[in-house]
Amino acid sequence: MPTICMFYGIIISMYYDDHNPPHFHAQFDDFEAIFNFEGEILTGDFPSGKKRLVAAWVEIHRDELAANWKLAKAGQALYRIDPIK
Repeated sequence: MPTICMFYGIIISMYYDDHNPPHFHAQFDDFEAIFNFEGEILTGDFPSGKKRLVAAWVEIHRDELAANWKLAKAGQALYRIDPIK
């Protein structure tokens, strides 16, 4: 699963052969969650403060996430997305 971004201890990844709806995986310490491109948790659990950071990151990078999803579905290399600074 390619890592597309890392910030504040959060690792954001996207699978190449994953199922719909479009989503990404986020990990922090022992927490793991699947988020949609609206910044909402689909499954899993995440600390509330880190969840807010992920939601803010999604707001800034939604178009890039959608582009990476299309690349992943086509089996092409994914682009790194800038972290929150």
